[in-house]
Amino acid sequence: MRSVRKAPGELDEERLVRLVAKGDRAAFEELYRRTSPWMAVRLRRRCADEQLVAEVMQETYLAVWRAAGAFAGTAAGGSALGWLWTIAARRLVDAFRRRAHHAEPPPAAAAQPVAPAAEEEALAATVGGDVGDALRRLAPELRQVLQAMVLDGLSVRETAVLLGLPEGTVKTRARRARIAMRKALA
Repeated sequence: MRSVRKAPGELDEERLVRLVAKGDRAAFEELYRRTSPWMAVRLRRRCADEQLVAEVMQETYLAVWRAAGAFAGTAAGGSALGWLWTIAARRLVDAFRRRAHHAEPPPAAAAQPVAPAAEEEALAATVGGDVGDALRRLAPELRQVLQAMVLDGLSVRETAVLLGLPEGTVKTRARRARIAMRKALA
């Protein structure tokens, strides 16, 4: 019996990464087509500098092309999108570190959005009930730290660089956020 190969558009992201590891350019192009808009939105939420976001996107997908064979997948409890985001988040932290060595970040990088971000609305829709209510009641600075550390899986140091805060402040805000969540859910 002959096996029929599916077109890249019919495969899930994990299978696409596995094909990219074998050097399949069409799978890489499909993975990029599916994930780059989502990735750009998440990066822009954390950095207002479009040039830096474009640089991080390029570095991320270059790393994906080169290291797709290292993707452990669902066997290790991960997902392809989570793996991609981890690479992107670390590249963004690295970019902030490089920038910090050369100059101060532009004022636009610290600007707070007036309207809630689409990611926050999606988070609120995903995390419902008492947990969602408790998250929405958190102060924005506490919610940012909690999101970076818990939801995005960043370390204290990476969160500090990402948010432009001292590590001690990140630890304090993380502790305050946990206490507030515990009280709200008790």
